Amino acid sequence: MNRRLRPSPLLAYRVAAGVARALPRPLAAGTAEVVAAGLARTMSGRREMVRRHQRRVRPELSGRALERAVDRVFASYGRYWYESFRVPRLSPADLDGHMSYDGLEWLDQALAAGRGAVLAAPHLGGWDFGGAWLASLGYRLTAVAEPLEPPEMFEWFVALRRAMGMTVVPLGPEAGTAVLGCLRANGVAALVSDRDLVGNGVEVEFFGERTTLPGGPATLSLRTGAPILPTAAYFEPDGGHVAVVGRPLPAERTGRLRDDVTRVTQALATELEALILRAPDQWHLFQPNWPSDHERRR
Repeated sequence: MNRRLRPSPLLAYRVAAGVARALPRPLAAGTAEVVAAGLARTMSGRREMVRRHQRRVRPELSGRALERAVDRVFASYGRYWYESFRVPRLSPADLDGHMSYDGLEWLDQALAAGRGAVLAAPHLGGWDFGGAWLASLGYRLTAVAEPLEPPEMFEWFVALRRAMGMTVVPLGPEAGTAVLGCLRANGVAALVSDRDLVGNGVEVEFFGERTTLPGGPATLSLRTGAPILPTAAYFEPDGGHVAVVGRPLPAERTGRLRDDVTRVTQALATELEALILRAPDQWHLFQPNWPSDHERRR
């Protein structure tokens, strides 16, 4: 019996990486954004989630203006992948030449205290490019990544980020130990913090609606003394980037650990809102993130 062979997702990513690296930079960048924007028209479920998230950030959007905003999100995501594929081939000079920054002194001050630092970021802009840039400057970064299926695909993505100079650990029971070791060695833990992947996060208000966000950044900070620095790496229209590192969040123990984790996580949610509001069309969140999203999907 003949069976239709399903295309391998890993093969598709490998081919896309090869094309992104082979084409001249302007052509590759433009192609990636056009392809991603075109695919957005075929992904009705993800498009609906992006539409909902964009309206949370900008409630005034509707009709064609909202659809154009959604298209820009997908185009931005195409740029994210194009750059991630090419970053391992860039020299430290290339990375530095395409990056400006604001607030890096907060990271340096944190590391000078000897307790490490937690960079808490949303799924925004070119976070892989930002991580590779920090690694090229000599910062020791450990990032936690969501496991993917099949495992070969996850290993390929891990290898991609390791080539950028980052240590990558899979989200799971061992992740906490690995991140604690990073902080105790005065390293930098890079944690994407605007989505509760495990489902056991801390309840907060986020863009005017109750949901849960991961309590890991707050817990790590309260237990180790490593400050939480809200961080983002934005795309610039000219092909460059700007990294923004915020002031450390207040994270002192005041009572029960659970109460302190809730308080600090809510403070982080407020900072993440501010980072996302600077460039809503670079917010690459395609999954349900609030209880009402899951109800809508059902």
